[in-house]
Amino acid sequence: MYQSIIKHINNHISPTETDKQLFNSYLNEINVDKGQFLLKPGTHIKHEYFVIKGCLKAYYIGDKGNKHIIQFAVENWWVGDFDAFYNHVPSKLYIEAIDDSQLLSINYNNLQKIYEEAPIFERYFRILTTQAFISQRKRILSTLEKNTKDRYAEFCASYPNIENRVPNYDIANYLGVSAENLSRVRRQVKS
Repeated sequence: MYQSIIKHINNHISPTETDKQLFNSYLNEINVDKGQFLLKPGTHIKHEYFVIKGCLKAYYIGDKGNKHIIQFAVENWWVGDFDAFYNHVPSKLYIEAIDDSQLLSINYNNLQKIYEEAPIFERYFRILTTQAFISQRKRILSTLEKNTKDRYAEFCASYPNIENRVPNYDIANYLGVSAENLSRVRRQVKS
């Protein structure tokens, strides 16, 4: 289980074996069953989660009661309510398991200890935060400028093989299009 996160870390930084052992010592294993919530709005969270196996969706419910999916988290992705985690405010998100999922969690206070004891991990999380910011900006620009077919192609590139794991209506929600429109585009892509 810990091999996945170490491989992920090694793709971004080169920590020593001691640093890796320290990092792993602060992780906890969590299993979340399909349909179970990892997080709900209004809770004060103290953990972020790395997906070893499974698929989750992070979303919020708008003022008019509409669901807005902001992230899918698959293997080797981090998921959580980053605003709530870093700013110590109540969560605004739901995080729900689409599949049975195995996760590793890290506690906020333990993460601060890791930063002090193995500062190279500040670089790791800075790289991830930068990548997430860039991805978010690309998604916003894509939504503003591109048609459904192009946005769907970008989605499939970001989340390979996820279209077989996630219901069509959730993908449509994430893309900001109707399920019917997405179904039409998927048929065009297949033919």
